[in-house]
Amino acid sequence: MALPDATYPTVLLRPGEADRVVAGHPWVYAGAVLRVTRPVADGDPVQVKDHRQRFLGVGFYNSGSQLRVRLLSRVREPLDEAFFERRLREAWAVRERHLPGATSMRLVNAESDQLSGLIVDRYGDVLVMQTSSLGMDRRKKMIAGLLGRIFSPRAILERNDSAGRRFEGLPESQGWLAGKTEGDVAVELNGVRFQVDLLSGHKTGLYLDQQVNYARVAELIARMPGAQVLDAFSFIGGFGLHAARAGAGHVHFVDQSEEALAGAKRHAELNGVAARCSFETANVFDWFKGRTQRGPHEQLVPPFDAVVLDPPSFTRSRAAVLDALRGYKEIHLRALKLLKPGGLLATFCCSHHVDAVTFQDVILAAAADAHRLLRRVASFQQSPDHPVLPAIPETEYLKGYAFEVVG
Repeated sequence: MALPDATYPTVLLRPGEADRVVAGHPWVYAGAVLRVTRPVADGDPVQVKDHRQRFLGVGFYNSGSQLRVRLLSRVREPLDEAFFERRLREAWAVRERHLPGATSMRLVNAESDQLSGLIVDRYGDVLVMQTSSLGMDRRKKMIAGLLGRIFSPRAILERNDSAGRRFEGLPESQGWLAGKTEGDVAVELNGVRFQVDLLSGHKTGLYLDQQVNYARVAELIARMPGAQVLDAFSFIGGFGLHAARAGAGHVHFVDQSEEALAGAKRHAELNGVAARCSFETANVFDWFKGRTQRGPHEQLVPPFDAVVLDPPSFTRSRAAVLDALRGYKEIHLRALKLLKPGGLLATFCCSHHVDAVTFQDVILAAAADAHRLLRRVASFQQSPDHPVLPAIPETEYLKGYAFEVVG
């Protein structure tokens, strides 16, 4: 149904501010706004036009946010229940096409699915929802009702405890929107089983963006029967558990979180691979330094056939990129010293402000300092349930590589 031109208040943009929006970006910053044609309540729909009155789209308005408008559609249409049902079904179709057979995934990835401010993760028959914009937050009950109608979940949990909500003037909020579960939820990724605490676990429970990469790295390690593997920054064991299931002789998990490692150990037992796993709580930087320092006449004998590096983001801003790059170079230099000739390095970066080319350059600089020559055998990106829209650079953040040590 077409939206009459006068139905929504109009946000007019300053000259020169429309180009990014026309190119596909959904955010209208406060500084880009020329004026609003009539009063509008925060969280309500508006239409956006350039300074020449050319229509750009419709979205939700918030005068208290630097993201003054989050566009949801490029056509004149009401942002009603029918609109949200269509968008949710479109997002689901993408997952069915690109992750067939998966039982846990991100169903809605905000801007990636043209639903800025909304994230929905699926863990088997339980859904976890996050609303990070005022407009979405005020419609969470309606959205939860649609999710129930489309997916028939056992329960829907609200995990709105992220610090980012304060930028929209929203309080933290957590609780069951529909149904309820007791205790951990059983989750399976690529045949590997996990028990996830959805109420207090990290993010919404797991790092679903690595689901495909878990399997791809495991396939590479499967070509090295009996491999000695290091899973550094292991969290609850995604890469290491997949490696053990793929035939690794032994996997050593290192993470600074005792709680995360306790989860990794439980999961190793759950998957029947605990006998081939060991766990060490330590700051990974300090751990690497301690394992690679040698006296002037001591020789380091590399102990690992494969090393996986999956650290948290080292920077949340462009201002800290140089420090982040030094951190990335340090861990790669140390990791390469611990790899046997012919060994495999699988490494990842989730820092949005460090692009894939820069990340590879840092790895190669570390390899040069370690006197190791690398052969690139794979490139990685986030799983397809976290779609990348090139017009929205913020949707692309995870990148990675697999290298073999040539010498």
